[in-house]
Amino acid sequence: MSRRRTLGPKKKIALLLSAVTVAGGGAFVMASTSNASQAPTTKSAADSTVCQGLATALGNNQKFIEGQRTNPDAQSEARIANREAVIAQIELQQKASGCTVGESAQDSQPAQPEQPAQPQQPAPEEQAGGGDAAQNPGGGGAAASGEQVCNGSTITLSGEDGAPAASSNQFPAGTRLKVTNLDNNKSTTVEVTGVSGSCALLNNAAFEQVREPGKFLIRRALIEKVG
Repeated sequence: MSRRRTLGPKKKIALLLSAVTVAGGGAFVMASTSNASQAPTTKSAADSTVCQGLATALGNNQKFIEGQRTNPDAQSEARIANREAVIAQIELQQKASGCTVGESAQDSQPAQPEQPAQPQQPAPEEQAGGGDAAQNPGGGGAAASGEQVCNGSTITLSGEDGAPAASSNQFPAGTRLKVTNLDNNKSTTVEVTGVSGSCALLNNAAFEQVREPGKFLIRRALIEKVG
């Protein structure tokens, strides 16, 4: 006659605790996997126009700092400190936008010699003397567009505060540039107040006047020298 084994109370409690532990471990693994799958992904400049604009702004400031260290003058130390603070602010914007913090993309073009303005050819009716301009040479009309410069350049922001202004590696301080965003037809005319690593770099206030919401890069820009 066989005897049936029975588990004592202590063994039953031990088995119950083991089962709870295994179940809890499985739930923890599932929760960890779920959280990992829901973790936000970090975007690069190739994935987002916002990230590309911020990376370009950071790269332009880094290029400016390199230039100051290569050819320093009495004001270089102060300029470098200012641009390092700007870079820190851009990195905060990269983090807030889900971009790779510290990613740099120097999108500026090498400096080119300034080309002399080409004289505008009169319209055929003006040559024949039949146009309104010929009949009223002293009359006021629409202001002529300036000389187009920085062909093919994209526009981004320097991260600097202050009144609307620009910096450039081609034009000296005091030059006036008109920047038009061809995607929304907004334009701003600003004065060059300093040196940067690109043909035309707008500060925060100037960029806000022509930007599209949520974007830190203007791909289609018209830049004109107007003074």
